[in-house]
Amino acid sequence: MGKREVGELTLLDFIVSIMIAEFAVKGIEERNIVIGAFPIVVLACTQIILAYVSLKSNRMRDLLDGVPSLIIENGKVNEAEMRKQRYNFDDLMLQLRQHDITDFSRVAYAILEPSGDLSVIEIETTAGDVVFPFPFIIDGEVQKKHLNHIGKSRDWLVKELMKRGYTDLKKNCRLFRKSKWSLDHR
Repeated sequence: MGKREVGELTLLDFIVSIMIAEFAVKGIEERNIVIGAFPIVVLACTQIILAYVSLKSNRMRDLLDGVPSLIIENGKVNEAEMRKQRYNFDDLMLQLRQHDITDFSRVAYAILEPSGDLSVIEIETTAGDVVFPFPFIIDGEVQKKHLNHIGKSRDWLVKELMKRGYTDLKKNCRLFRKSKWSLDHR
């Protein structure tokens, strides 16, 4: 499971931990180490394989770990997303108060993380550059849905990357490598 704290364990990690403990107890009760050891080894190997696959695959990571949910955007609460996540206003207000926020209008973005934590970005911190709480490039792949959400194009992304000193996108980003799209295309 790597070096994660208990609060950072995914649901799958938590379930595997409980199952390993259960098989260990069964082996102790039966006074037969093989009865408990074999399923523990199988579970551990399965966990390692799934962790490796989720490290390499965005889809598998989203399936196993879950995806963050945008609960508040520009001071407006997304009630449909809250219902989908079975997240109520009491929980939202509790977590906002933990961030010393009592007014939705002060929140640029509030993201419900797969762990259940609420990440909050206040409006005053977003002055200047476009700040969006989700990455535009993950594992070398441009996240089109994130660009579309803020109404920006790949051209805008390339210009922003070039401003920040990234000049060889074909080398660093798979999507640019696969397409005929170049830095000269502005």
